[in-house]
Amino acid sequence: MTNTDPIRFAHRHLLDIARLNATDINQILSLAEHYAEIARTPDKKRDLLRGKTQINLFFENSTRTRTSFELAGKRLGADVINMSVGSSSVKKGETLIDTAMTLNAMHPDVLVIRHGDSGAPHLLAQKVDCAVINGGDGSHEHPTQALLDALTIRRRKGRLEGLIVAICGDIQHSRVARSNIALLNIMGARVRIVGPTTLIPSNAAKMGVEVYNKMSEGLKDADIVMMLRLQTERMQGSFVPSIREYFHFFGLDKEKLSVAKPDALIMHPGPMNRGVEIDSEIADDLNISAISEQVEMGVAVRMACLDLLSRGTAA
Repeated sequence: MTNTDPIRFAHRHLLDIARLNATDINQILSLAEHYAEIARTPDKKRDLLRGKTQINLFFENSTRTRTSFELAGKRLGADVINMSVGSSSVKKGETLIDTAMTLNAMHPDVLVIRHGDSGAPHLLAQKVDCAVINGGDGSHEHPTQALLDALTIRRRKGRLEGLIVAICGDIQHSRVARSNIALLNIMGARVRIVGPTTLIPSNAAKMGVEVYNKMSEGLKDADIVMMLRLQTERMQGSFVPSIREYFHFFGLDKEKLSVAKPDALIMHPGPMNRGVEIDSEIADDLNISAISEQVEMGVAVRMACLDLLSRGTAA
């Protein structure tokens, strides 16, 4: 699939997974598969976005996501600008709408935004003329993370449909969990969430998932075990008694993993808190851990998203 392909992406922006259907998701994953193979060749660069401008607007720090988007844009030939919000006029009282108007006047082709407030990318998309990609907004969504996780799973397992996926830990504050739950449900997987009651959303019953408060039950016969980072920066109050106790009950180690399927795949969106959410012995075992592959697939998926959204598609 190339940029001259007559097939067009059905969306102008990528703001959340909920707006996508299985066809949209498969289109992104298939193109990302193509870019994943290119990334493993000596000639990684393309000129599909030559002459186009990509602005990465990160209001929250995220070395992994920002670097991934930057590398994706540069490999496609785009002019990539990273805006340092910490030293910009935004910190001096400029509103997001003011920022949107300023950036719009520069005529970018794609804006990637990461923001601490849920809904910020949606607001930005209403104020600019270019495509907007949500790089993570508050506790709402992180669509490209879910897509890269889906690509990693599909490459390892050959499918998404029918797999039992256990998402474990801080579900309440995790935009990664919300995007993954939405995507996996769309693609026909069976989704479980596992964690202490304090970290399970109150509306969990409406999310299309099975809820477990014990790892021994939630991980039983699981094909995929997806661990989540404790989002301490989003917590107001005490959600876990102590880190030590949290690891004892919900940190992934060999004993807890033993009830999953023998070929269960271990995932984590990063950055990991070793000895808190996951034991190093598990995280570093390349036979069962796909954590490094998730990082690799992140660039491929973001290349696919930038490619598709740059094609001048429907709203």
